[in-house]
Amino acid sequence: MRWKTILCPISSETADRFVRQTAELAYEADAHLSLLVTVLAAPPAIGKYAALISDAWLEERERDNALLLEKVAAVNSALANTSASVDVDRLYCDTSAAASEIGMRALYADLVLVADEGRVSKALRRAAVDGALFHAGRPALLAVADQELSLTPGKVALAWDASPDAAAAAREAITLMKSARDVHVLMVDPADGGRDQDEAPGADIATYLARYGIQVTIDQLEGGGRPVADVLRQRAAELSADLLVMGAYGHPRVMERVFGGVTQSMIEVARIPVLLAR
Repeated sequence: MRWKTILCPISSETADRFVRQTAELAYEADAHLSLLVTVLAAPPAIGKYAALISDAWLEERERDNALLLEKVAAVNSALANTSASVDVDRLYCDTSAAASEIGMRALYADLVLVADEGRVSKALRRAAVDGALFHAGRPALLAVADQELSLTPGKVALAWDASPDAAAAAREAITLMKSARDVHVLMVDPADGGRDQDEAPGADIATYLARYGIQVTIDQLEGGGRPVADVLRQRAAELSADLLVMGAYGHPRVMERVFGGVTQSMIEVARIPVLLAR
């Protein structure tokens, strides 16, 4: 689909250069950019020492809020000359509430752009992914340090395992794949040909994408006992892919979300931009 509103959570440490790059990305895509300057608060003190440090905790929150306002002003200043459609909002919340708060805002976006850990904390990156995928049902685009981010990638790799999550990711990336010059479907140790056992593995998804005018190359990859994420990363690197598209598997556990092994690995170690959807 074509994305018209992009939400991007950033931190007080995110450089102005990244802020301007995201604005340029939105402008080139004819999309509106919503920047969410986020500071995650330290949890309140509990137990017998709470009374002793409550004043220090309150002072820290005051400093955090001042820092948040300062960063919002700096972001607005950095974007003073941009031609992009941009709004800048702020969020101050406990880490435990961050995914829910970001997800609430993601309901009014088509895509959540997630900065790499060099630009935001690991906790904020995780909350942004969690909020997008689980709380809002929106795709998340993971940025990678020192890698150019584009909404018009020349070469796309689609990780395919014939699951609903992979299908959701493929649908989200239709517009990207239509404009790409090269699309590879990556299948790790495919078991069979799909609905028709006489078909080659990947034939179903190739036929589906062909109806959109997308011609693909099917890459059947042998895992050899290696983690699936490693196999996908290696093949994407061999192809010099600009973007990896994959379904995000996960399930709830009490008050947190637990990502499947492949998804978690990609969140933690992404070497090229990754589009996750479910």
